Amino acid sequence: MLPNSLHRGRRRLCQRVLLRLAVLSCISTAAVGEEMDHSKMDHAMPGRSAAPASKTVSSREVAKLKKKQASAPSHAGHDMAAHGMAMKGFLGPYPLTREGSGTSWVPDATPHEGFHQQLADWSVMTHGWINLNYDRQDGPRGANKTFVSGMLMTMVQRPLGDGTFGVRAMLSPEPLMGSNGYPLLLATGETANGITHLIDRQHPHDLFMELAATYSANLSSTSSVFVYGGLPGEPALGPPAFMHRTSGMDNPEAPISHHWLDSTHITFGVVTAGVVLNNWKLEASAFRGREPDQYRYDIERPSLDSFAGRVSWNPVRELSLQVSYGHLASPEQLAPTVNEDRLTASAIYTTPFGDGHLWSTTLAWGRKMLRPGDSLDTYLVESAAIFRTNFTLFMRAERVSENELTEGIPGLEGRIFTVNKATAGGIYDFLRTEHAKFGIGGLASRYLLPGDLRTEYGRDLTSFMVFGRLKLL
Repeated sequence: MLPNSLHRGRRRLCQRVLLRLAVLSCISTAAVGEEMDHSKMDHAMPGRSAAPASKTVSSREVAKLKKKQASAPSHAGHDMAAHGMAMKGFLGPYPLTREGSGTSWVPDATPHEGFHQQLADWSVMTHGWINLNYDRQDGPRGANKTFVSGMLMTMVQRPLGDGTFGVRAMLSPEPLMGSNGYPLLLATGETANGITHLIDRQHPHDLFMELAATYSANLSSTSSVFVYGGLPGEPALGPPAFMHRTSGMDNPEAPISHHWLDSTHITFGVVTAGVVLNNWKLEASAFRGREPDQYRYDIERPSLDSFAGRVSWNPVRELSLQVSYGHLASPEQLAPTVNEDRLTASAIYTTPFGDGHLWSTTLAWGRKMLRPGDSLDTYLVESAAIFRTNFTLFMRAERVSENELTEGIPGLEGRIFTVNKATAGGIYDFLRTEHAKFGIGGLASRYLLPGDLRTEYGRDLTSFMVFGRLKLL
C-alpha cells in the first residue's frame, strides 16, 4: 500500500510509487506476458510469490525494470492495479476479465488488453484492432478481395449507489468494404442488397455494433442483480461473439457457423435482466429477432418480438460454460414468414502455460430449428496459442448442416448438405509500443464437401488470407 505520509515531497513520493509499481509487477507479471489472477483479487500468478516487502530496489533498478516491461510482450495489456483502477465486472462483483461480448462470460483467466484511464469517478477502458486483409477463396464459387475489418470499443463505469453503472460503445470499419461483404466459402446468412441471399460471402458488420448501458446492484460480496439495454446490443443467446473470444480474436475470418452460434451480437433492440450468484449467472432477454438489414450505417427501429435465456457457470477461473435458448421472430429479411428457435452450448478454457504463454480453446454446438423448416446443427472447435515471443498460432474446425448453399440450382435446391472446414494460421507482432502493437499474419483453409457439391465448388479447395493488424494495448 502507498505510504500515508504524502506530504514529504513530490520527489520522495515518486520514488515510493515506482518502488510499489516494481513490486506489483513482480506479483502480477501482467506486463511481461502473463495474465492477471483475479480469483482472489491479489493479482498473483499461481505458483509465484510476491517479492519480499523488505527488499530494497534502487531507482536505477526500477528504471531498468520499467524499460524492460515497456518492451516485453504482454497478454494482459496494462496492469489495472498499477493504474489504480482494478475495474470490476459491469454486471456484478467479479473481475472485469470475466466480461465477454454483451452480457456473456469468458474465463476469469482471460487476458484483458486495453488502454485504461481514471477520470474522476469514471473508470475507462478502450481496446480494439483494425485489420487490412487480402482474401482469396478458391474454386468456381470463390473470389478475391482486399478489405478492412475490426472494431473499436470503449467501456466506462462508475459506482452508483450500492452498485455499478456502465456504458459501452463499439464501432466497426466494416461498412467500408461494401454491402456484399467479403468472399467466404460455405458462409450463409443475412442479405447483401435486400434482394438476394448472401451465400459464400460474409456480411460486413454495422458501423454501430453496440451502444448499451448497464446497471448492477450488489446483493452481497459475490452476488448481484443487473439490467442491460442496447440499441444495438446483444441478447443472452449463444457464446461470446467470435471476435471477443481469445481463441478466435486473432483470426480475422468469421466462422461459417456464425449464424448458428453468435450472429445476434448486433441486435437493434435488447433488454436483458439477470442475477449473478457467485460463479453462476441466470439471465433472460427480450429483443428484436430480425437480422440487421443491408444499410450498415444507420440505427434500425427497435422492437422486442423475440426472447432468449442463458445459464452461465465459471466453476474455476480457467473455464466458462453456457447453455442458451432463444426464439427469433422472422430473423431473415428475405424469408419473413420463417421463425427460428436456436439452442446453443459452449465451453471456453483459457490458461497460461510454460514461461508466460497462453492457451485458449472454445468448443461450441448450435442448432437452428426453422419454423416451418429444417433443424440444422453446427459444431465448432477453435484454439489459439499466444507466445511471449510476439507470435500467435490459431486454428478452427467447423462442421455445419446447410440448406441455402444450392438455392436456385435445379435438382439441388432445398437439400441439406453437411460441410466441413478446417483453418490454421498465425500472426507475428513485429513492432510494439506502449499502447499498440503491429503484426502481420496469414491463414489457409481446406474443405471437405459432399460429392454432389463438388461439381459446384470444385475439388481440393484451398483458400487463404494474408493480413496486417494494428491492435491497441
